[in-house]
Amino acid sequence: MYELIYYAEKNKIPVLDFLKSLNPKEQAKILREIDLLEEFGFSLGSPHIKKMVGTDSLWELRIKQSTNNFRIFYFNYINNKFILLHAIRKASQKTPKKDINLALTRQANYIKGCEHNES
Repeated sequence: MYELIYYAEKNKIPVLDFLKSLNPKEQAKILREIDLLEEFGFSLGSPHIKKMVGTDSLWELRIKQSTNNFRIFYFNYINNKFILLHAIRKASQKTPKKDINLALTRQANYIKGCEHNES
């Protein structure tokens, strides 16, 4: 079993805030995929998860619900902890660079915060 942690900043939890903006059917599908990630981790494999090209450690949880494609960006921290950073409704073939950069910024902030708390 893997541990999932929702990234939080300034009293906001971006992935949960995104989920709240969706309809109940979309929420249920995404939450089911999150449960699968928690249970199976990296062995979940394709098409559910994929390493983000051009990044060292960023992954995406890939969810298809009807005609919609959703992505949740996350990374593996220490001891099988997955940090869920950012979520989008994917509208085109290519993942927007601004969303990847936002996820990478949140990843760096999370790691920096953990290092700060350990000192």
